Amino acid sequence: MSTGKVFKYGDNVNTDVIIPARYLNDSSAENLRAHAMEDIDADFARKVQKGDFVVGGHNFGSGSSREHAPLALKASGVSAVIAKSFARIFFRNAVNIGLLALEMPEAADEISENDILTLSNDILTDQTTGKSYPLPPMDEYVKNILAKGGLMEAMK
Repeated sequence: MSTGKVFKYGDNVNTDVIIPARYLNDSSAENLRAHAMEDIDADFARKVQKGDFVVGGHNFGSGSSREHAPLALKASGVSAVIAKSFARIFFRNAVNIGLLALEMPEAADEISENDILTLSNDILTDQTTGKSYPLPPMDEYVKNILAKGGLMEAMK
């Protein structure tokens, strides 16, 4: 179970604003966390807490194929990214590093900045509004990767 606050963004949030390229010389978790979302939300790194959620619009994670973008969110403590749609490479990189990425257009539309969400038993609940959303079906292979914490752990 995860409970946390929402950080909400719009459409076409690309990997360069999730983690700006100027910070990629140091791929440590501390560096990625410190600069996550810096170019779109200067307060994100200071405010985000373990268990919080990022909610986006269409095409979340577009841009380069670097896995640093989902790594920066995971290092920040983000429990899941919920969006109307994902750039496919971001989605795959998120799965590979063990970050839950949920394509949920209705939830992404209805959830607001600073709402409190709970994710438990395949249900996402907006504690602020009381509305619940069933998680979309997930392939068993992907479920296994996420349950193990990422592709490398699943392969062991």
